[in-house]
Amino acid sequence: MIRLAAVGDVHCGTDMGAQIRSQFASVPDHADALLLAGDLTRLGLPEEAEVFADALRELSEMPVAAVLGNHDHQSDRQDEVRAILEDSGVRVLEGSSVVWHVGGAQVAIAGTKGFGGGFEGTHATAFGEREMKAYAEHTRDLADRLDRCLGEVVEAGLTVLLLHYAPIRDTLAGEPREIFPFLGSYLFAELADRHRVDLVLHGHAHRGTERGSTPGGIPVRNVAQAVIQQGYAVYTLDPAQRRAGVRTA
Repeated sequence: MIRLAAVGDVHCGTDMGAQIRSQFASVPDHADALLLAGDLTRLGLPEEAEVFADALRELSEMPVAAVLGNHDHQSDRQDEVRAILEDSGVRVLEGSSVVWHVGGAQVAIAGTKGFGGGFEGTHATAFGEREMKAYAEHTRDLADRLDRCLGEVVEAGLTVLLLHYAPIRDTLAGEPREIFPFLGSYLFAELADRHRVDLVLHGHAHRGTERGSTPGGIPVRNVAQAVIQQGYAVYTLDPAQRRAGVRTA
């Protein structure tokens, strides 16, 4: 069994170093790897990323992967934030993947920030003003890049899709329906089904619901810290059954 600790939307500020270290101190006792679903910083400032990265250096022996979120882009210094995290050993994914041998099996983590646009029947299209085209095309560009990435890891034993924005409506339950189009896009659920990934993790929807599934039945888990209401949740992957998403801690 592969045990994956996961959390998003930690929103680390410069005064949270001790809190972050305490939050993740027990991860090696409960999991084989740590996945971070974006919004790791409060305002996307390098000094916030430094605090977060310093705390994670204590997990130097553990595989850690992350995607960035909208908060991490707030100050337009996301490249600096990414570099700081990667310097501490975190693999930051954006249309890219990493393959680990953990828990006696091989698992590929493919990730992207994702973006908005909405869900089947009510989604944005690249039509009209250039601002609307840019909004819809950004999501499509990210999805296309992730599609190519997933195609390259198809031979991995197990595959986890790591996002910030939501891929389905189910895990948004509790959020105002009026803002659903800004919380995620169905394009990423389509990719999960097309490539038959084993588990999808995302954050962003603080008032959402933890559990859902893609139209094809793949487990989706909203790991925003406000939703799981603890420092991290642990999900298991069974290489024998290729089923995932059981919360164990």
